Amino acid sequence: MIGMDFLIPADWQAVLQPVLQTPATQQLKAFLTHEYQTQTVYPPAPQIFTAMNWTPFARVKVVILGQDPYHGPNQAHGCSFSVNPGIALPPSLKNIYQELLTDVDATPVKHGYLKAWAEQGVLLLNSVLTVRAGQANSHRQRGWEQITDAVITALSARPEPVVFILWGKPAQAKRRLIDETKNAVLMAPHPSPLSAYRGFFGSRPFSQTNELLVAWGETPINWQLPQQVN
Repeated sequence: MIGMDFLIPADWQAVLQPVLQTPATQQLKAFLTHEYQTQTVYPPAPQIFTAMNWTPFARVKVVILGQDPYHGPNQAHGCSFSVNPGIALPPSLKNIYQELLTDVDATPVKHGYLKAWAEQGVLLLNSVLTVRAGQANSHRQRGWEQITDAVITALSARPEPVVFILWGKPAQAKRRLIDETKNAVLMAPHPSPLSAYRGFFGSRPFSQTNELLVAWGETPINWQLPQQVN
């Protein structure tokens, strides 16, 4: 069985311990073990929690919440919308880069590796953290939602405020978990080609996020990604 607890970094384990002990999470572990043994599943099991490894709980300033991982070969690596160096840009990420350019004049780069954001406190989270190859939403309602609910709830309850960027309906469903008296929520359609023209373009999430962070006395995010990555 996939040892989920061992893959989650210690600081996040401490936050998520109650939900990791539930029967639903035990069922999720059993389901994932069978899926990884019998199907092609993304991301690779050791990379499921990359976002938490890159962005410690105490350092989260912004959450970019998506739907589920990319379901094409070699794309998903445990961070929403990000792909490893050398992988072609998925359409959703191309649209994100287009909005970056119009919103904060960040020059689009040729890679899709978003680690530079994560290292500044941007948690790149999906609502569901695994997916079968070629089958979007194939791991919905298997237990991941309970875990990502716990992530959002814990971040919302922290003394330090967080900007939650919710893209698409699965992400927006988590708005109910966020204390908006001290945190901020920015919502828009998913940046996929199917919905980006329904309000994602022109939503200005990056400049709005930085305005909020500055108002809270926090350092804004440098959204300009490096042109080259290792």
